[in-house]
Amino acid sequence: MKFGVQELIIILLIVIIVFGPTQIPKLKKMFKKSTKDIKDAVVGKDDDQDA
Repeated sequence: MKFGVQELIIILLIVIIVFGPTQIPKLKKMFKKSTKDIKDAVVGKDDDQDA
């Protein structure tokens, strides 16, 4: 399923309406951390291991 420009704009507008423009940076930061954690889990990295 491909998303076009119009669909992405509509989704972005809905996100802005639901969360408000002040919450977008927080959501972006949380999304980045989540994707990093998922990538680390797939690769096998573990933050608890010191050596």
